[in-house]
Amino acid sequence: MKTKVLLALVAVVVLAACSTVSMTGRKQLNIVSESEILSASLTEYQSYMKTAKVSSDKNATAVVKNVAQRIAQAAESYLRTAGQGADVANYSWEFNLVDDKQLNAFCMPGGKIVVYTGMLKLIGNGKDRDDMLAAVIGHEVGHAIAKHGNERASQQLLAQLGSSVLGAAVANKSEKTQQAVAVAYGLGAQYGALLPFSRKQELEADYIGIVLATLAGYEANAAITLWEKMSTVSQSTTAEFMSTHPSSTTRIAQLKKDIPEVKKQLGL
Repeated sequence: MKTKVLLALVAVVVLAACSTVSMTGRKQLNIVSESEILSASLTEYQSYMKTAKVSSDKNATAVVKNVAQRIAQAAESYLRTAGQGADVANYSWEFNLVDDKQLNAFCMPGGKIVVYTGMLKLIGNGKDRDDMLAAVIGHEVGHAIAKHGNERASQQLLAQLGSSVLGAAVANKSEKTQQAVAVAYGLGAQYGALLPFSRKQELEADYIGIVLATLAGYEANAAITLWEKMSTVSQSTTAEFMSTHPSSTTRIAQLKKDIPEVKKQLGL
């Protein structure tokens, strides 16, 4: 009886915590409050910036800030029009270029955007520089406004809660049964729920990124060029199925499908 009550409580929590990503309509789990996520993210960001080496290149920094500002404005405008302006009401946007060779960028929940100089070097100074940078920043902002950080934290909490409930459910079973369930649940928690969701989040952020880049006046097809460049320097030996990030080939194929649809939806 106790186990049934616990399972029922888990079900209630999941149903009550379901929300929808405004740009894609995907249902997601958000158990952790937005205020907690924003507070924790700000703490992490401030801690990171204390040790980060901010770039002294004024021209490159200006490029990043200009593109990031336009993407942020596009995100706010879209969400307000969709009646979801509250999602970014507590955002305080900041844009930084950090001197680091890594091919990376991120946007913390709350609007703290960081681009690494390594990413700018990969992008280069061609005519599509700003368009590719918009794809990068749009993708990272996509993670933030789609509340992927909240979703991941919620998945971790649910996995922990589910493990406890499941353990109680099989406590009186044979040792072999318990071991079998432990193995099955362990595999499911790692690959059946958490990693596939992460892959979905990456592709979803790609989609949101091209929407934002297009709304901000950039050429979305530059995202394809970006991932073609990334594929030449990011040859992972990890099987795609076991990775949290889709392969460049997968992303490019999806982008080629999504970009025409996005432009059509936006009347372009």
